[in-house]
Amino acid sequence: MGRRWGFLVGLVGAVWLLGPSHGEQRPPETAAQRCFCQVSGYLDDCTCDVETIDRFNNYRLFPRLQKLLESDYFRYYKVNLKRPCPFWNDISQCGRRDCAVKPCQSDEVPDGIKSASYKYSEVANNLIEECEQAERLGAVDESLSEETQKAVLQWTKHDDSSDNFCEADDIQSPDAEYVDLLLNPERYTGYKGPDAWKIWNVIYEENCFKPQTIKRPLNPLASGQGLCVEKRAFYRLISGLHASINVHLSARYLLQETWLEKKWGHNITEFQQRFDGILTEGEGPRRLKNLYFLYLIELRALSKVVPFFERPDFQLFTGNKVHDAENKMLLLEILHEIKSFPLHFDENSFFAGDKKEANKLKEDFRLHFRNISRIMDCVGCFKCRLWGKLQIQGLGTALKILFSEKLIANMPESGPSYEFHLTRQEIVSLFNAFGRISTSVKELENFRNLLQNIH
Repeated sequence: MGRRWGFLVGLVGAVWLLGPSHGEQRPPETAAQRCFCQVSGYLDDCTCDVETIDRFNNYRLFPRLQKLLESDYFRYYKVNLKRPCPFWNDISQCGRRDCAVKPCQSDEVPDGIKSASYKYSEVANNLIEECEQAERLGAVDESLSEETQKAVLQWTKHDDSSDNFCEADDIQSPDAEYVDLLLNPERYTGYKGPDAWKIWNVIYEENCFKPQTIKRPLNPLASGQGLCVEKRAFYRLISGLHASINVHLSARYLLQETWLEKKWGHNITEFQQRFDGILTEGEGPRRLKNLYFLYLIELRALSKVVPFFERPDFQLFTGNKVHDAENKMLLLEILHEIKSFPLHFDENSFFAGDKKEANKLKEDFRLHFRNISRIMDCVGCFKCRLWGKLQIQGLGTALKILFSEKLIANMPESGPSYEFHLTRQEIVSLFNAFGRISTSVKELENFRNLLQNIH
């Protein structure tokens, strides 16, 4: 009996000495683990996992998408950065050079992009030019061809459509200017503090759905009160966009400035302050998962809109026929790659309940999002305003596509599509916005590697 007890005591002692608190110490968590340990596996409300997205984006999609976005059609974006803020007057304009936007000179923009009203094909451009020429000559409506009258009427209806999720700029305004997105990249500008906080605070507090009993939940999902799938999705889209922007600012940070040059690069400390699980009390990793959710939503929209771009009438029209044809081929390659993604988000769960309630919820969803698009005119940093407006319009276009499935299915194979249209502004913002999210996912891999050996 004594021997048996001695053996047991010795065995327990050995286990105790070799346990995690004794003997060999468990190594402390790395900075990468604190930021990314929870950013893995399946995403809430989705059947897709983070690892599948990383592989698909970083190795199959990202390189080709970047090449497409460098083409003339996608690099020039017309925007009005002088629209007044509709909500308050005390906007502090950022005086830093890095906040400024350099607009294009008229001769820098391809003639094909500047011509007509930027509809989606040469045929459509010609129809609009016929209309505008007749108007300049003082012709009455009867002088226009029946096809032109019908097209103009339908496009006018489209421009005022209740399906639009954004309040778009009036690109015919004298204040609207072309901007070369490659020469005005999204990166750290130094715009921060109370003014920047006010923008995001208004977006989250007044425009995200949340339980009425919670006054200031920057994360209403953590309040313990249930939100329907649509309202959860709305918050996660905005949170994901916010996270993506912060990834860009951390990845293209002004590290050093001299008289001769500026050095931009990855700021690890900035990234940790925004996403470290301990420093953000658990919020950082959740924000990164919301970024992946946003990626899936925009990816799904692009897979849904393939028939629109496959139509033979559609061109990425800049006036250079050879380049336009090459870029359309690249665009379709990218879209077919996206369509092949095995774990697309299922948007059929959205607005699927009682029809009357679903329609009201969809309208609330749309109005909240339109309001956020208006808030972008209150951003005091012009470069931040530029990229904010573009990415909000891009996300709004993605939502418009997701909720237009029947209209897309009923499009004619050729000729003008009256029921479903995308303007050039919507197309450019859609792909550039997704390009920003794709870049964020790629940059997360870079930050994961940089933080691997930091404790």
